[in-house]
Amino acid sequence: QVQLVESGGGSVQAGGSLRLSCAASGFPVTSSTMGWFRQAPGKEREFVAAISWNTQYDDSVKGRFTISVDNAKNTVYLQMNTLKPEDTAVYYCAAKQIRLISTTPASYNLWGQGTQVTVSS
Repeated sequence: QVQLVESGGGSVQAGGSLRLSCAASGFPVTSSTMGWFRQAPGKEREFVAAISWNTQYDDSVKGRFTISVDNAKNTVYLQMNTLKPEDTAVYYCAAKQIRLISTTPASYNLWGQGTQVTVSS
């Protein structure tokens, strides 16, 4: 079964850290572009980070978040440091078959169920 399952969300105070995990099944993550997106209440889903042949980050998280892949576990991670209240959102893992990073959610054809991240001030 082809699917993505996120975990690792939670509540943290500003300045804290969380690591999100996205376990993929049914396909190797190294054959795809893997992305993280987030959606806050009342807002559109927005790009956070992606990894393919390279990595790309939104300016709002550059220097604070790191995307990585564990090939043996077929899992993608998002390490989030120095969290801010504005990082509060549901975070989604996504995959697209073409190994070319896109920041557009519509470019991704497989999505996880999402995990809530709440950062308090």
